[in-house]
Amino acid sequence: MSELRAPAAGLTELPAVPADVRLIDLAWNALTELPARVGELALLEELRLDGNRLASLPALPSSLRALHVDGNRLTRLPACPPALEALFVYGNALTSLPAELGPLRHLAAGGNRLTEVPAAVWRLERLESLNLAENRLTRLPEAIGGLGRLRMLDLAHNELREIPPAIGELDLTDYLYLGDNAFTSVPETLGKLTRLAYLNLADNAIAELPDTIGGMAALKELRLSGNRLATLPGTVGGLGELRELHLRGNRLTRLPALPAGLRLLDLRDNHLPEIPFLGNLAALTHLDLRNNRLRAVPSWLGELPALEKLDLRWNKLDGGTAVLRDLRARGCVVLR
Repeated sequence: MSELRAPAAGLTELPAVPADVRLIDLAWNALTELPARVGELALLEELRLDGNRLASLPALPSSLRALHVDGNRLTRLPACPPALEALFVYGNALTSLPAELGPLRHLAAGGNRLTEVPAAVWRLERLESLNLAENRLTRLPEAIGGLGRLRMLDLAHNELREIPPAIGELDLTDYLYLGDNAFTSVPETLGKLTRLAYLNLADNAIAELPDTIGGMAALKELRLSGNRLATLPGTVGGLGELRELHLRGNRLTRLPALPAGLRLLDLRDNHLPEIPFLGNLAALTHLDLRNNRLRAVPSWLGELPALEKLDLRWNKLDGGTAVLRDLRARGCVVLR
């Protein structure tokens, strides 16, 4: 297999390229343009040009299967080759994507200036990962539910106002990032994502969660910080695989019973008048209760067998000295 590899070599122009080259890796150089002869490389399958200074690309060879141009200055893209399976254009200045995208399996177009997504994206039946974060998107169509093979979806840091119910038709397994948008509610259909491991809904304006969230049986990490939650549905206690629960910066005054396997619980910057009972969380290692409205330290805190760090700062606590002393004595970091 003929390859040309010269990443981070200080190149300012394309060096001589053999006609039978299949892989070119010139990432992290100082290229400002590519000559048209790149389109004549009939065997080229993978082109890696991340971190250069390219403002445009020439026509690409029809043999190309993977294009990596993250972190350039691209304002437009040429037509996608018919065999292209991976398109990575994160961190450019694109305002649109090609109308036809070929048989893509991976598309990363975050960090651009997109205000809408071409209909062709929702027809990518083989798509496995989709990253559209850090754009200017305001809406998503119900057609998103047709991405039957999608495992990973990142829509964070946009201006989205509604989560389409069709998102529950996806078969996501790895992660779903929806943080830093303008959501005020969560559709009940989200609970149908029974194989999803990581869900991020942080930094929105969500006031309540549907009971159906308890159906997300594979969830290991749930991030809900920076919303308007006053409580959680009781079904959260049924998330048996949950290991991390991030609730910082809400309006919580109480909590339901939480999953026994929880290891990290972040409750900083809420309105809790007392520490909710967590005595069943035998696996809990980190508990952050900073800046609530706590006055007392319950004795059961000292009985949490795995606790390694307890943060109680910026509360006005009365007593609890013995409990905290015992925790410190066994090696737990206690901040008060």
